[in-house]
Amino acid sequence: MKNDLAIFEEYQIRRIYNEEMETWFFSVIDIVQILTAQTDYQTARKYWNKLKERLKKEGSELVTNCHQLKMIAEDGKSRLTDVANAEALLRLVQSIPSPKAEPIKLWLAKVGYERIQEMADPSKSLDRARETWQQHGYSEKWIQQRMMGQETRNKLTDYWKDHGVQQPTEFAILTNVIHQEWTGISIKDHKKSKGLKSENLRDHMSEAELIFTALAELSTRQIAETINATGLEENKKAGRTGGNIAKNARIELEDKTGKKVVTTSNFLPAHKPLKN
Repeated sequence: MKNDLAIFEEYQIRRIYNEEMETWFFSVIDIVQILTAQTDYQTARKYWNKLKERLKKEGSELVTNCHQLKMIAEDGKSRLTDVANAEALLRLVQSIPSPKAEPIKLWLAKVGYERIQEMADPSKSLDRARETWQQHGYSEKWIQQRMMGQETRNKLTDYWKDHGVQQPTEFAILTNVIHQEWTGISIKDHKKSKGLKSENLRDHMSEAELIFTALAELSTRQIAETINATGLEENKKAGRTGGNIAKNARIELEDKTGKKVVTTSNFLPAHKPLKN
């Protein structure tokens, strides 16, 4: 976990990065304090507790999608705090009448969550990603493979969404099951071997790693569809089977070429900073 502070106008918002989920989680109370224009933290906390009770009664998914993680409190101690990702925060913003609502939405986009625009026009996401990879010096061949792999990934996560898999926690669990099955190591250990911290592992995969990841996820989805896998446990079985197909293909290729598919190479800058 990586702790950090984000700044919105004169407010400091606590956030924490979950490496396994590759997601920033923000303090819900900090956001509530901004939306309700409360100068007192405890008043904002009471407001959130009452709102949470109302949302629970209404059956809102917002409360379900909130988690608790340890963050530094006002007294300097680490305490469990309600947190939410950007998608859940956008729902929270809609639940609290506030003149700060629209600026908060724009701020979330500015700090890296451009989900609002992408939902209206998905091509923006692809264009933005391609431009970023080009600026970082990736080859067109690699970029094409990365984008094809992302399309395969999206089809798999769409299946999970429609078959009882809860995001983001269970998505992360299943992704790791598939990855560990075909590579022989966890996502965390794979990132560590490449010297990565908060970076996206897939952005530091070789062409071969991307291809075998896509094969594992394609196989997983097709197997899941065949057996109509529903829920975490059934999709775990499909993930292991799909990952094993890619594993066998990896081993056969390594035997023929004498080269390892899973490598420690990355795209981190060695001698000069990447162009932003």
